[in-house]
Amino acid sequence: MDNIEFTYRLLTALGAGILIGIERQISHKSAGLRTNALVSVGSALYVLLSIQLTQDEGDVTRIISQIVTGVGFIGAGIIFKEGLNIHGLTTAATVWSTSSIGCIAAAGLYIETLIGVAVIIAINFILVPIDKWISQKQFKAK
Repeated sequence: MDNIEFTYRLLTALGAGILIGIERQISHKSAGLRTNALVSVGSALYVLLSIQLTQDEGDVTRIISQIVTGVGFIGAGIIFKEGLNIHGLTTAATVWSTSSIGCIAAAGLYIETLIGVAVIIAINFILVPIDKWISQKQFKAK
């Protein structure tokens, strides 16, 4: 891979992380613009490194599997319990998902990156009113 393609992939990951981060920032969540941009770019850099190191032989997915684990650890730090309530699950899941977007961008799957970003933003933005509506309803078992 040449430097131009490396840069395209990295900038795609950055743009994707920024888009997801903007939604999180607008929603006043703890992991916002910078966090999601960094998670996406960091994941992309590890994948790009893996691609470079395994050009002749090796398995690109070995580093990707470690990204999943590492970002899961970061997500665990975002989640906290307050009494009977748990906070930060959606934010942690978003950070984890943003990491996958960085990996997809680094693989050069540009359209798939855009689709993934759109789905993540839709889940976090569009499903909020539905989630609140369901939480307010009292469903009675028969």
